[in-house]
Amino acid sequence: MMLSAAFIFVDGALDEEFFRLDGLIEQAAKATDGYLGVERWVEPEGKKRNSTYYWRDDAALKSFSNNPIHLEAKRQYQKWYEGFHVIIARVEKTYGDGALDSFLPDNRAKFRS
Repeated sequence: MMLSAAFIFVDGALDEEFFRLDGLIEQAAKATDGYLGVERWVEPEGKKRNSTYYWRDDAALKSFSNNPIHLEAKRQYQKWYEGFHVIIARVEKTYGDGALDSFLPDNRAKFRS
């Protein structure tokens, strides 16, 4: 089993403090036991962003969620974002044709119909 946590947000006034905490959050995520990786997307207009983190299990996601740096950033979100939405999902299957590198466990195998 694996979890994904998609953090979807619209940029607001991003300042130096935002970028400092964002870098620290990235380090904290990578240092969390059970962190599998992250994928980031930006819509063509460039304001709405999606950072989807992948976790081995509930314990890994909970550990990251309780990280003090992550909690500090959450307390200040209103000054940086016009809005946000989080989607947490259980990943049952991943697959692909093997042409894209992936950190996800099942994606290295060729597609089978």
